[in-house]
Amino acid sequence: QVQLVESGGGLVQAGGSLRLSCAASGRRISNYAMGWFRQAPGKEREFVAASAWNDVTYYANSVKGRFTISRDNAANTVSLQMNNLKPEDTAVYSCAARSTWDSTILYPRKYDYWGQGTQVTVSS
Repeated sequence: QVQLVESGGGLVQAGGSLRLSCAASGRRISNYAMGWFRQAPGKEREFVAASAWNDVTYYANSVKGRFTISRDNAANTVSLQMNNLKPEDTAVYSCAARSTWDSTILYPRKYDYWGQGTQVTVSS
């Protein structure tokens, strides 16, 4: 079992930055692919970014060039640096873990463990 706890959400003006963190316990994240997802009110959960255990990363087109996912295997954490935030980035952001890395990393149902989420609100 992997327990995940997100932190770092909040309210920020458009153009600003936030850094989200996801602390894992129970297992080492070095054995897992880690992903960030978000869900806005009335919308389905969508993929944001993912990081493999060998630091390969993948991003949704909507955040590419603005968001950066990184992991600290020693600290057992994964982070999401979000720059140049836009109002459409407003959502609950959740981190997730899975034991494999393949083309299904975009799909929430393919992840095994989830955090409770943290709210990010971007004002215009």
